[in-house]
Amino acid sequence: MTVIVLTNVKPSVRGELTRWMVEPKPGVFIGRVSAMVRDRLWMRIRRSTGADASAILLYAHDNEQGYQIDLIGRGTRVVRDFDGLSLVARVREEPEI
Repeated sequence: MTVIVLTNVKPSVRGELTRWMVEPKPGVFIGRVSAMVRDRLWMRIRRSTGADASAILLYAHDNEQGYQIDLIGRGTRVVRDFDGLSLVARVREEPEI
């Protein structure tokens, strides 16, 4: 299973994803697609992600956790690798002076 969560992306990208996946909630896409289709959709998202846009890709993977997480764009979270274990951390915002 593959899950993609989009924030502030072009409507054309969302339209492209609805050809392959179900959108149960705005910006959330779920489906069972091949690795090739998943990678091509992710490349399309990467190419069209603007300055304020962000995207999260979660998919089944052969590792200890059983899934892989990829993030692009500006967001409040980052994925950190700890000896093969992917953990999500909040991004610290620097105080404005």
